[in-house]
Amino acid sequence: MRTALLQSSGRPGSVAENLKVLDAAAGRAAAAGALLLAAPEMFLTGYAIGDDIGHLAETADGACADAIADIAGRHGLAIAYGYPERDGESVFNSAQMISAEGIRLANYRKTHLFGCFERDHFTPGEQPVVQAELGGLTVGLMICYDVEFPENVRAHALAGTDLLVVPTAQMHPFQFVAESMIPVRAFENQMYVAYVNRIGREGEFDFVGLSALAGPDGVARARAGRGEELVFADADPAFLAASREANPYLEDRRPGLYGALV
Repeated sequence: MRTALLQSSGRPGSVAENLKVLDAAAGRAAAAGALLLAAPEMFLTGYAIGDDIGHLAETADGACADAIADIAGRHGLAIAYGYPERDGESVFNSAQMISAEGIRLANYRKTHLFGCFERDHFTPGEQPVVQAELGGLTVGLMICYDVEFPENVRAHALAGTDLLVVPTAQMHPFQFVAESMIPVRAFENQMYVAYVNRIGREGEFDFVGLSALAGPDGVARARAGRGEELVFADADPAFLAASREANPYLEDRRPGLYGALV
């Protein structure tokens, strides 16, 4: 399944402009044969926008979800994107995936909040594994810091995730996560991992780009630089099946020894 990663910070604070950026990227992605377009963490509104997060937050089925469903339908591909989700008095750092038919397939709330900024503005999610079927693959959602916890990704592997889509806001000086950790996560869990980042400065944060789609062999199929970019890579079910047959990590686990982890 050809996957497009939109490495961009869009226009922080402007939902309307970010929808335009997403629409344009969807057109380019569809023309290149992509079945899925993934955008970064909080792409819909911007990340470092302070109290505007609460003001711009919407429900998972709100007007912005309808607008993205329209974009997905017009261009004929699924879209995964980060946004602030309002549910009553709570605001979650969420990622949603909408199908090419405009159907909401999955909605994930970030379970591990990073730093004071996120803890001040968001409520942590409680469901670690959220999945949907797309293009013959089981696609899972996770957000940024979540992928740095090996238990999180292993839970997806045990649940059968084939492609883990990770909208992120990875900042300096932690670029080693994009460069080194993501390929390792893909290898040790025998899955594809699509890690799609923001770029440039927003407030106190300096986002490093380096978006990648890593395969189950630990090799990045695509790697972006530091600027705005749309990169493509394929998640191949046949290669994934062969890799899983050759790699015994999941079969050789001894869960009875791991009680101390919890």
